[in-house]
Amino acid sequence: MNSMLPLPDPHEGDSSSWEEELDKAIFSFEDIQAELNYKQAQTALRSLVNKLDLTPQEKRGLEEEIGDLEVMLGKLDRMVVQIAAFGMVGRGKSSLLNALVGQSVFETGPLHGVTRAAQRVNWSISEDAIASSSRTLRVTLPGIGQSQVELIDTPGLDEVDGETRTALAEHVAKQADLILFVISGDMTKIEHEALSQLREAGKPIILVFNKVDQYPEADRMAVYQKVRDERVRELLSPLEIVMAAASPLLKTAVQRADGSRGIQLRAGNAQVEELKLKILEILHREGKALVALNTMIYADNVNEQLVQRKLMIRDRAANELIWKAVITKAVAIALNPITVVDILSGVVIDIALILGLSKLYGIAMTETGAIQLLQKIALGMGGIGASELLATLGLSGLKTLLGISAPVTGGASFAPYVSVAITQAGVTGVASYGIGQVTKAYLANGATWGPDGPKAVIGKILATLDETSILNRIKDELQEKMKRRG
Repeated sequence: MNSMLPLPDPHEGDSSSWEEELDKAIFSFEDIQAELNYKQAQTALRSLVNKLDLTPQEKRGLEEEIGDLEVMLGKLDRMVVQIAAFGMVGRGKSSLLNALVGQSVFETGPLHGVTRAAQRVNWSISEDAIASSSRTLRVTLPGIGQSQVELIDTPGLDEVDGETRTALAEHVAKQADLILFVISGDMTKIEHEALSQLREAGKPIILVFNKVDQYPEADRMAVYQKVRDERVRELLSPLEIVMAAASPLLKTAVQRADGSRGIQLRAGNAQVEELKLKILEILHREGKALVALNTMIYADNVNEQLVQRKLMIRDRAANELIWKAVITKAVAIALNPITVVDILSGVVIDIALILGLSKLYGIAMTETGAIQLLQKIALGMGGIGASELLATLGLSGLKTLLGISAPVTGGASFAPYVSVAITQAGVTGVASYGIGQVTKAYLANGATWGPDGPKAVIGKILATLDETSILNRIKDELQEKMKRRG
């Protein structure tokens, strides 16, 4: 890069072709479609938005993430490139953006004081909340062709606390295609930390050394070299650092009314040509990829969060459904003295559990399919399935005898009856719990067992079951129910 920035020339204006050049650099729809299959990215993201497969319960608390996906889809549809400016208060972020635009669209000074009167006919201005007290300002310029350029001004890094600063970096930097990090001298610790956070987003960053008109040439170069060689050596290359004077003040000799001479400061033309060229260079080199690729990467990150949240919610709902089925089956078996009815009612409840879980995970399944899945699981469970059958047959027979003899013994056999019933119910409840957990894993994996096959999956799940703990929980709940019935 040319490290020598000339002093501002009061007669030099910004290039009138900046918008045209920016538009050409960023977007030619045919080129994007040919090189990156831009249409396919749009289709993929639209399909993702339209097929989130979320229940009303799952959507609660995810409104922001879903909204982010829709924003990114809109960005692809409108062909928007986003350029976000970060920096501390007083570094000239807003002035720099105004210089790029060629108009005073962004109010200089603290962002909280932005006036709506700054809106122009050809610009769309909006604000985004980042935290309860911090907002970012977005200004969108319709391009010459189909493209749009969106400039984003953010709160001063020292206006917000560390937590909000992190949220700000994550929220804006993940969406932005290009980041301008503005300094006006040697970097502070806060600036270095913020730049490191933004670097993690993996987006192109231009470090802008602004207000260079306020330094003598020797001092200006000393600061530039210190920043380049010490502060950001591991974060940015020298090619990613430019110097600018967004709102330079020029000294002009004036003659006062009393005849004496003095110096008056007046605004000069912005010196941002080097920054404009750097932006165009980046966009010429990779701008087409940035818009499509950044959008899809961001959408993929959001989608991963949605999937994890959806699985967590469904897992919790599935566990509740499994536990209800376990207790229902245990109570039904404990209170039913007839052996055949014991077995049939247990099977019916297990089938109903499988059908309920399949509905929860959005996988269509018929009763025949549920029966076949139950058979596979029962075979895979081996010992537990056999224990349940033996317990149902043996204990049910004993329970029946104790029930029949209750009138003869004057109720003396009732206590043993309850004990046997609870034991039988506990054993069958554990088996039902295992069936539910295996079914949940099968359905959560898209109704497949995965590469290891059903036996391996069932074995892994059963190995994690604490049967003693489950059995005690079932017994405790059954005893409470039996007491209430008594």
